Amino acid sequence: MALIRYTPSRDMETLQRQMNRLFDDIFAPTWDREVKALSTVPAAELSETNEAILLKLEVPGMKPEDLDIQVTKEAVYISGERKQETVSEDKGVTRTEFRYGKFERAIALPALVNNTNVSAEYKDGILHLTLPKAEEEKNKVVKVSLG
Repeated sequence: MALIRYTPSRDMETLQRQMNRLFDDIFAPTWDREVKALSTVPAAELSETNEAILLKLEVPGMKPEDLDIQVTKEAVYISGERKQETVSEDKGVTRTEFRYGKFERAIALPALVNNTNVSAEYKDGILHLTLPKAEEEKNKVVKVSLG
């Protein structure tokens, strides 16, 4: 059985951030919620293994060179711009539900990572980041001798 170090302060900080987001959404004016719904911020999926944090971001239709990814030991910051194609005069667009424009997103990580060893892959409109955990965050099993 592996021993896991419990850090209540980190859990409390995560809970506080989640509560702040919840209250921001509940008490935001109606028009603000509608604007947020139309924003271009990519959806994210975060999972964790013993060795790494895996982050996937939905960024369809974007080129890798239009994305800026910065990683600290505690968070991932991603920004970019989804550019609208130029339309020739003979081909007009009657209606579009595509979202264009700049976006920024900061994602707090559940554990400290080794930000100098991050790997990234962009495939089928999904950005995959593998963020190796910092050594102190890995579940190390230490043999304890008695006497």
